[in-house]
Amino acid sequence: MANAWKIARKSNAQLPLVIVIALAIVLVLLGKAQSGMFDQARAWVTDWIAPGLEKVRAPVQDFGRFVGSITEVFSVYEQNLKLKEENARLRQWRNVATVLQGRVTRYQILLHAVPDPKLNAVLARVIGRVSRPFLQTMVLNAGKQDGAMPGQAVVDARGMIGRIYLTGQRTSWVILLTDLNSRIPVTISSAVGSSGNVQAMMTGDNTTMPVLDIVSRQATLHAGDQVVSSGDGGLLPAGLPIGTVVDDGSGGWRVALLADASSSQDVEILNFSQPPEALPPTVQLPAEAAGLKPQPPPPVAATPALVLAAPKPVVVARPMATNASPSPEAAESEDQ
Repeated sequence: MANAWKIARKSNAQLPLVIVIALAIVLVLLGKAQSGMFDQARAWVTDWIAPGLEKVRAPVQDFGRFVGSITEVFSVYEQNLKLKEENARLRQWRNVATVLQGRVTRYQILLHAVPDPKLNAVLARVIGRVSRPFLQTMVLNAGKQDGAMPGQAVVDARGMIGRIYLTGQRTSWVILLTDLNSRIPVTISSAVGSSGNVQAMMTGDNTTMPVLDIVSRQATLHAGDQVVSSGDGGLLPAGLPIGTVVDDGSGGWRVALLADASSSQDVEILNFSQPPEALPPTVQLPAEAAGLKPQPPPPVAATPALVLAAPKPVVVARPMATNASPSPEAAESEDQ
């Protein structure tokens, strides 16, 4: 009797284990055979429990915000004072900028300066960030139907972000300044008051700060110098703010960008097109090519006409008459 009980207990303990192993084998085989079925089941389960997760997440988020706001209450007053001081300084600089802009306008009128070309901007929104075909790429919701064209500059409220390299009918792809394939000409304005600007080429290397390649080796840079677009080549407008010069610690110079492409949401596409100057015809004189009227040729002085003088009559002197009578032959010759 005792032996029968042990055999029954042993068989009852091993039966569920065999069933579990068999079910596990079946599930593994089904998972390898039809993996899409489990993905659909996983998605269906996620959709089914999503409303419950939203309801549970809402009070947790509210509690987290409440706890976080407690730590920020103590710094609100200090931040308010700093913002007031910064607002006062910005108002002063705005007044200075207004006065300087009026002065520059008057100088341009006096010098008959050629005004800068007008820039038309198209407002777009960032709808995606991808790593193809370049490592740093941004997708905008403006395309050819909105006036976006390849080569145009893309800026936000802080500075330049990149350039458009591909446009569709409703979307545009932007290559950022930090990408390895980005190269643009820039102008560096010294912050220490040295005369002249430095021309350089800014090249991305897939880091947050592009590299500066100075054109003139005799130029000297300083940390904090301002970097703007130079406009060389006519592809980009001149004077777009880009960043400041920083020392990379190894004898080179990099640019700390003003704009942060990772956090930009609303950007502007600058419609800047400067057609190249047409070459003058080869038969055109230099004065005509410059837009000046050619000088008329000097008048030719009239040469006096040669007047042929009439031949003077030859006067033949006759001999004086004498008392002797002429001979008949001489008288006849005289009559003839």
